[in-house]
Amino acid sequence: MAHLGSRRTRALALPVGLALTASLGFLPASAASAAPSDGLPAAAVSTDGPKLSYVVNTRGGHGTVKQVKKAIARAGGTVVIAYEQIGVIVVHSQNPEFAQSIRRVKGVDSAGATRTNPIVPQATKDIGVEQSLSAEQARAAAAEATADQDPMEPLQWDLPAIKADQAHRVSLGSKKVTVAVIDTGVDDTHPDLAPNFDRGASANCVSGAPDTADGAWRPQTGESDHGTHVAGTIAAAKNGIGVTGVAPGVKVAGIKVATSSGFFYTEAVVCGFVWAAEHGVDVTNNSYYTDPWLYNCKNDPDQGALVEAVTRASRYAEHKGTVNVAAAGNSSEDLAADTLEDSTSPNDTTPVTRTVDPRECLDIPTMLPGVVTVSATGAKGLKASYSNYGDGIIDVAAPGGDSTIYQTPAPPATSGLILSTLPGGKYGYKAGTSMASPHVAGVVALIKSSHPHASAAAVKALLVNEADATACGDPYDINGDGKIDAVCEGPRNHNGFYGAGVVDALDAVRR
Repeated sequence: MAHLGSRRTRALALPVGLALTASLGFLPASAASAAPSDGLPAAAVSTDGPKLSYVVNTRGGHGTVKQVKKAIARAGGTVVIAYEQIGVIVVHSQNPEFAQSIRRVKGVDSAGATRTNPIVPQATKDIGVEQSLSAEQARAAAAEATADQDPMEPLQWDLPAIKADQAHRVSLGSKKVTVAVIDTGVDDTHPDLAPNFDRGASANCVSGAPDTADGAWRPQTGESDHGTHVAGTIAAAKNGIGVTGVAPGVKVAGIKVATSSGFFYTEAVVCGFVWAAEHGVDVTNNSYYTDPWLYNCKNDPDQGALVEAVTRASRYAEHKGTVNVAAAGNSSEDLAADTLEDSTSPNDTTPVTRTVDPRECLDIPTMLPGVVTVSATGAKGLKASYSNYGDGIIDVAAPGGDSTIYQTPAPPATSGLILSTLPGGKYGYKAGTSMASPHVAGVVALIKSSHPHASAAAVKALLVNEADATACGDPYDINGDGKIDAVCEGPRNHNGFYGAGVVDALDAVRR
């Protein structure tokens, strides 16, 4: 069946694929020579290979990290930053045998390259092309708006779908709650975002180390508008301008983790979670997967190290009280299947086709323990045509938009996609589980506003218990061609399409 876009992103409105750079694989390791007690070769190491980025996961505290840092230097690595809180060190190295060498060091649990392409400037390539809102559509929407609505709110069919419009009559959310958009950057100068933007909780984490220079969290000219769109869905202010967010009274921060080419590498994602954890962030939204592997297999020494590093970072954030919300993906795949085919990894060099077991090969961060995994629905409340699913994988569902051909919204809305903010004070439509996840992040922010002292676990329990249970329904033939496009398994309040159900913003503010 036809889908709205690429399986490689969480946003759809658009399908534009990521550009692949020149092919470069790992060089083969050679046998180690006689080594000192830490297991590193006594001879000088090679430094003429491609410059790659690595994560080194250690065990123990400060003393262990200090010793591993010394070993990293001897192995031809340069430490970018060490997150001693979680035992993860970000390293650059041109030693082709760096990972193999450092894995032998006492105190190292695992280590792996975060990419298959060398660290070089890459051509700018947006991960999605929005559908702009026309002036005529904006005027028509404003004419329909009631006194308590922002001008474009009549086009936001997604707000009543989760009862956010009713919730706003009770509460807009608390300014003491911050949601961090871990993404491609947020344009905090947008008039619908500026009133709610939290600069203190914002940073650029692309290198793996936080950069807090003024505006470092913004997308640059030609970079993706994805993060700005996500931010508007969460917390666009109810200020008589443009659109309204799910939680228009809470704060929103931008943590930029994507390169100019739209790649989300492990070191940046780790930095994003740790930064959020240590800067008072209550909720993170993660509408991406960690490049370059769509699924990271734990039995692979490189990929397994990436899983471990992001797991440590996301758990650290949750232990600090942060609820992490993530998009399930746009491949229309059953994440609970016995096997899946991945023909798109690694996506920063030359992909190869492989068959993976999703119980061992994880889409990170969305399939990590503790992370709220979100599927997407369309304007008719059905699973979106592209959305991943899976019994026991999906926690909750929320509007992500779908083709108007499949799921047409009720008037005055005209598009089945999600309308939100774009850089430069603009507005436009996108679709994807990327757009579903921020709806959930907004509802989590409303729950946290109503229960300010609740732990992350308690907030997640409320989210699930308050969701509107949604049954699998009739056999799923979204395009009406007589062929079943996906199979939903499980009861009304716990199934593969909708998890516990569609999130409920009204219950979030009144219970």
